[in-house]
Amino acid sequence: MDLFDKCYNPKENSALYNAKVAEEKSLYSYFLPFEGTEGTEVVYKGRKIIMLGLNNYLEPTHHPKVKEAAKKAIDEYGTSATGSRFMNGTLKIHRDLEDALAEFLNKEAVIVFSTGYQTNLGIISALLSPKDYAIMDKEDHASIVDEWSMYHSKFARFNHNDVGSLENVLSKISDDAGKLIVVDGVYSMAGDIAPLPEIVELKNKYGARLMVDDAHLIGVLGRNGRGTANHFNLENEVDLIIGTFSKSFASLGGFIAGDKEVINYIKHYARSFIFSAAMTPASAAAVLASLQVIQEEPERIEELWNIANRMRKGLKELGFDIGASNTPIIPVYIRDKWKTVMMWKELFELGVYINPVFPPAVQPNDSLLRTSYIAIHTEEQIDKALSIFEKAGKKSGII
Repeated sequence: MDLFDKCYNPKENSALYNAKVAEEKSLYSYFLPFEGTEGTEVVYKGRKIIMLGLNNYLEPTHHPKVKEAAKKAIDEYGTSATGSRFMNGTLKIHRDLEDALAEFLNKEAVIVFSTGYQTNLGIISALLSPKDYAIMDKEDHASIVDEWSMYHSKFARFNHNDVGSLENVLSKISDDAGKLIVVDGVYSMAGDIAPLPEIVELKNKYGARLMVDDAHLIGVLGRNGRGTANHFNLENEVDLIIGTFSKSFASLGGFIAGDKEVINYIKHYARSFIFSAAMTPASAAAVLASLQVIQEEPERIEELWNIANRMRKGLKELGFDIGASNTPIIPVYIRDKWKTVMMWKELFELGVYINPVFPPAVQPNDSLLRTSYIAIHTEEQIDKALSIFEKAGKKSGII
């Protein structure tokens, strides 16, 4: 059998097959090469489009302080650390960033990784042996599922945000096994927040540890954007906080925060940390500057929530199904693959870009349009976006 046969002749209804069908029908929605971005708008083939698909919630990406810090870091350190953190790649700016994040998150220690995906991969490879359990929400991010599949610890899954289901799973695991409950602070497709107080009660009852992936809520929720654990006053109960720098920190990379001894252990055993090149100096500097912006300009967080609440109210009034979202991530459920594509196409042609999402990224009958908002979206842009949603929704038969 030719190894490449699947590339040339994909199976019907496979991801590649559907992509080719969509391309033939001019409905392909991925890898679009934008020519420029101003944060709230992008340019595609010379046409300005309102962007409702970024995770750039506080919009530090174009902030003068952030851009200047990245340029200065290149002048001081060059463009790369040229090695892994474990060996020759640790720079002072990495340590400065880790210290600043630890203080911000009220944790003893932090280590930073080159990407958010590698951050999640590092946890299970370091902490869980084959007899230990990762206990995951069914809607946890794909990188968390991947880390289990790569390193073969035991795992169990519970129904999304269902604490009764979580307790049922925990009650069946031997007391002799190590247990790590893994949840997202906010779920990146549905936009709903994990019920941390109830999860913490079960964590303590069954002697488990708790890790919260706060990729989308660091900078957005909690006092000055300190995240989900801070929002619920549970920073001392959440054992590990992980996050990414590609959302509210205008950069690339990720981090793990926790007790000093635990972070030091992960530092010496996480394969994705040990065997990857360090964050580039410019990336680290951009995060440090973004952290400063978040703390110095708290009004950005307030504006973001005002915009998200206004859009959520408007979509509901138009008759769209937005599920249980209570964050700046607002899904529009279509629940049919090709209707979702058609709705995306109508919105795009009318001047709004959003992200269409299909199984397996969501449950089989949950195809949706994922929208997300930025602190600097204007009232005019939100009004225009709602008008376009109304036109596209009626034309597509969604509302």
